[in-house]
Amino acid sequence: MIHKTWQTKQPVKKVTCIHTNAKKYVVKNVLTVGNQYDVQNETEEFYFVIDNTGKVGGFYKEYFEEQA
Repeated sequence: MIHKTWQTKQPVKKVTCIHTNAKKYVVKNVLTVGNQYDVQNETEEFYFVIDNTGKVGGFYKEYFEEQA
């Protein structure tokens, strides 16, 4: 049930969106190239970030670049 606290907990790190060229899904409606997003959780393949809709969404890591 960790997903219920993702909206209110401190972010793990920040990432910057580098592209929205999705092969299968429409990503350009919820992510903006160049914007920084707070990572609320991550897995081996996905970042879970608060997107432009204000909700937590899971996106492939290939759309982002980690910030130092």
